[in-house]
Amino acid sequence: MTLDKTFSPTALEPNLYAAWEASGLMAAGQRSDAQPYTIMMPPPNVTGSLHMGHAFIYTLQDILVRLRRLQGRDVLWQPGTDHAGIATQMVVERQLDQEQVSRRTMGREKFLERVWQWKEESGATITRQLRRLGASPDWSRERFTMDEGLSAAVRKVFVQLHREGLIYRDKRLINWDPKLQTAVSDLEVDTLEKEGSVYYYRFPVEGQESITIATTRPETTFGDVAIAVHPEDERYKHLIGQYARHPLTEARILIVGDMHADPEKFTGAVKVTPGHDFNDFEIGRRHNLPLINVLDGHACLNENVPVAYQGLDRFVARKKVIEELQTKGFFDREETALIPTPHSERSGVIVEPWLMDQWYVDAATLAKPALKAVEEGKTVFFPKFWENTYFEWLRNIQPWCISRQLWWGHRIPAWYGPEGKIFVGMNEEEAQQEATLYYGKPVELVQDEDVLDTWFSSALWPFSTLGWPDQTPELERYYPTDVLITGHDIIFFWVARMMMMGLHFTGEVPFRTVYINALVRDEKGQKMSKTKGNVIDPLGLIDDYGADAVRFTLASLASPGRDIKFSKTQVESARNFGTKLWNAARFAEMNGCRFDPTFDPKTVQLPLNQWILGHVTTLGADLINVMDGYRFNEGAHLLYHFIWGTFCDWYLEFCKPKFVEEGPEKAETQTTVAFVLDQILRLLHPFMPFITETLWAHLHPDKGLLMGTEGFADLQLTFGPESHDIDWVIHMITEIRSVRAEMNVPAGAFVPLSLYEASPEVHRQMRVNEDLLLKLARLSHIKVFSEPLSPEEAKGAVQTSVGGTTLLLPLTGTIDIHAERTRLEKELVKAFAERSGIEKKLSNQEFVARAPQDIIDVQNERLEAARLLIQKLERALGCLGGL
Repeated sequence: MTLDKTFSPTALEPNLYAAWEASGLMAAGQRSDAQPYTIMMPPPNVTGSLHMGHAFIYTLQDILVRLRRLQGRDVLWQPGTDHAGIATQMVVERQLDQEQVSRRTMGREKFLERVWQWKEESGATITRQLRRLGASPDWSRERFTMDEGLSAAVRKVFVQLHREGLIYRDKRLINWDPKLQTAVSDLEVDTLEKEGSVYYYRFPVEGQESITIATTRPETTFGDVAIAVHPEDERYKHLIGQYARHPLTEARILIVGDMHADPEKFTGAVKVTPGHDFNDFEIGRRHNLPLINVLDGHACLNENVPVAYQGLDRFVARKKVIEELQTKGFFDREETALIPTPHSERSGVIVEPWLMDQWYVDAATLAKPALKAVEEGKTVFFPKFWENTYFEWLRNIQPWCISRQLWWGHRIPAWYGPEGKIFVGMNEEEAQQEATLYYGKPVELVQDEDVLDTWFSSALWPFSTLGWPDQTPELERYYPTDVLITGHDIIFFWVARMMMMGLHFTGEVPFRTVYINALVRDEKGQKMSKTKGNVIDPLGLIDDYGADAVRFTLASLASPGRDIKFSKTQVESARNFGTKLWNAARFAEMNGCRFDPTFDPKTVQLPLNQWILGHVTTLGADLINVMDGYRFNEGAHLLYHFIWGTFCDWYLEFCKPKFVEEGPEKAETQTTVAFVLDQILRLLHPFMPFITETLWAHLHPDKGLLMGTEGFADLQLTFGPESHDIDWVIHMITEIRSVRAEMNVPAGAFVPLSLYEASPEVHRQMRVNEDLLLKLARLSHIKVFSEPLSPEEAKGAVQTSVGGTTLLLPLTGTIDIHAERTRLEKELVKAFAERSGIEKKLSNQEFVARAPQDIIDVQNERLEAARLLIQKLERALGCLGGL
């Protein structure tokens, strides 16, 4: 069976993946005597669909696990999905809205049945899409954060932390989403600057005139319990300890001195509302102030405000407060300003700091070992500068609010007895036993209605998926894991919490390395978003170009610490790279290159074959070296330049004369080509698995799947100096081609070449390789001289050099020398002007300060291009010499 003319991804990829999955080669545990290698797949939301961020992160992970399988490691890439509490509940509630049904009329049990039904029908979308990308985790071990085993681990952790005093219930301010009716974490809040108003109004001071405060939220004024001023503010410090009167209720309002009040901001005096502002909450704690909640769960004013305001929406109440202040003569003025306004990431509504009882984790205590582990290098970040972000968050960590007012999720294993006494247990039976002991008799218990923050179960992922709390063989073998690949946006959300939980419950870090991948942006460097219309669908790219092209593009752009500028043009180039390899394999097949399992690279005689073997037998070691440093882009470039350049453009071109005549040279070249192709397929497979697997089946029809193949050539071959001649030939041809291109020499013109100051070694190299140079550099004849070039001989010729040898190409009569010099000089003037204009723009501090970063990046790229063009033109003019 011969290779088709082209590789058809859409026709072949599904069948190839099915073969991999059926083979069982993705499963861990097949190499019991091998060193384990473990990666935990960041579990995508069960509601999710593959986007570019997913495609990037899972491509990098798949490259690593396929490469480690090639090295003979026992690989576990642990897959699974996250139940995604808020996101999943929103999806199902939207469906119910269309049916004009609410979850509350349906009831908790029926609603949860509906969510599980949705999960079974639609929850596998993301995993099907991962298969299209070519991801090869151990699907036999796929987990879900709400499956029974993981749910048991969640309950175990909650119960143990509660008994250790590290989980507790407290009344604190939380971010409240009035639309979703649940608390959301700080990291699920987007603070957006919006145009709004700052309102100034007066509080009469007992025995004084008044004090004017400024606020953006007058609707919370009924929760005001103090006015804060800076202790050193000369305008107000004499008022500290005195009382003002609330302008609408006449309640006594204490004036306190607190460093939080900024004398330079607005009036320097701020109203203190501890029940509705995080900074005010801390002021309240410092001064032992009362907490008053004036909003209900729908962000309407509640029973703690005057009757006329009760039930009003917060923004309606804002308007009414201002109107009453104006009527009573206490309103001063209104100013327009940009106001930082917190919005729920999920629902988009403005969140409210809201006072309520919630469950908290003592994160500060758990953070100490997690900090120490990174400080001591037990876990390292790559790039290393992300450790600073990790340290900053953990050193300033606040209590972690873990309760959510949802139904979908891990229900908190806490039950309430008479008078609200709390009993925590693995199940109701265990809680009932504690309650009976406490009360001396059985009592009725009611389970907490809330569920745990989704990140609580995700924090246990590295060990709960391996069977913890049972001490399973998998836990012993595959934990700690080797590397976590994830985005910088969840260093605190997920990475830090996995570190805290892993260390607390297993005594070991959950992963030895954290690789923080970059952000995939559009080709202009802008963040992809639906509103900008610049979102690229990876599944559409896979349909158009194949998974291999998408994967190789992402890998080639994965430079540590730098965001990716992604474009379809790059995917086209990667597709062309695959086509280049396919055509090379067809060329080899048509020329009878068959793999010989007895082939020994050490025995080859031809310098050409020695040369390519010297390169390919070190390629694997070079690839492993850069990949061990997570330099994915360097790995991709290493393979690209070897395959496209060294193998296809040079070696196979040099091989063509060898295939013409029968004999030992042809036979040796045929087996060498097949051996090199074998090595290429092995090393490229982690990056481009589909095309390499297809070509492998043709090269090795009886050898099984490439995915299950181990090993690659790692030899230090010692050949004679002739094996290095090919590098010299390539340098010569490349230099001559460059000069021809720069001088606009017609492609069909054959020109003479003279070499001066040629060493005896150059004389030898020219004798051996003259035919190759004549053909591939398009030369009419070659002369070699040991003597230096004289001024007379240089006339009418272009000069350049390779090593210490001067090359002379007489071009009089081939090109118009005067016209060419004039053209180059004009282009050089234009290039200097381009460089000067860009340098002037970039030296303008006002432009740099105001321009978006993507514009700055474009200007820097243009500047670098102008500098390179100047170098090229100056070189070309220099080559004209004395012409």
